[in-house]
Amino acid sequence: MTPMPVASRFALRMLPTASSLAVLGLLSGFAMAQGVQPVSRIVTMSPSLTEAVCALGRCAQLVGTDRHSTWPGSVQMLPKVGGLEDAQIERIVTLRPNMVLLGPRSRAGERLQALGVPVMTFDARTHADLKRMLLKLGDTLGEPARAAELVARMEAELDAAAGRMPAALRGRTVYVEVGAGSSAASEKSFIGETVARLGLVNVVGGELGLFPRINPELLLRRPPDIIIGPRATLANVAERPGWSALPAVRRQQLCLLDTDRMDLLSRPGPRLGEAAQMLVECLSALPSR
Repeated sequence: MTPMPVASRFALRMLPTASSLAVLGLLSGFAMAQGVQPVSRIVTMSPSLTEAVCALGRCAQLVGTDRHSTWPGSVQMLPKVGGLEDAQIERIVTLRPNMVLLGPRSRAGERLQALGVPVMTFDARTHADLKRMLLKLGDTLGEPARAAELVARMEAELDAAAGRMPAALRGRTVYVEVGAGSSAASEKSFIGETVARLGLVNVVGGELGLFPRINPELLLRRPPDIIIGPRATLANVAERPGWSALPAVRRQQLCLLDTDRMDLLSRPGPRLGEAAQMLVECLSALPSR
């Protein structure tokens, strides 16, 4: 066998190895583990996933999002590719993603996979789900340490918000409305877990589901001390049959949230601690009983 020229051996020694690329942050941990190209072109199909990618330091790899993604502000300039029920498959494919991140009820997964597009589906309905999502996504994007730090920071922010909750509000009952038609966040949902961390008692039990559409009579049987929800649907809450007699309505214990604050509360993403702090501020500003 003819010996390799010295110059060629030197050139080979100068080529970066996979491990050195990983140390330099040029090759994702996911790519090394799976033997595929690094995740460098990402499409997200839910606002929570968009926020998670950016919180993990990978906003620059986003090439498209669903129409509802608004945070951080830079993502509003990206191509919009539909939503939960109407994902624009052809447009997604033209963006040449090597990873599409989907929510649990998206119909796009099978069609994208059939076209050779890698997909991952996440279902974050509780605090524990959200932590698992962030850690898994961190592994996928080659940011496991950043993901662990993010989860720890969220926990610290939740604890800090709970510590700032006025003692007079602890133990009070609450109803959290999340959409039109009296859709509520039950005690088992991630929103329900957040208000529980603040020391409030949810009048909507988990046996009804995570986000049930409730019969208004439930609140007449279990009248809440406080009502939280969108200003758009609760502005005229006293006009709902029987609701004018509710303690929360009579005493104006209404935490009415604008669109941005409602988005913050209703997205199971990395701003969970910020949402808790927002609730504390809103509740602290309620008039004294």
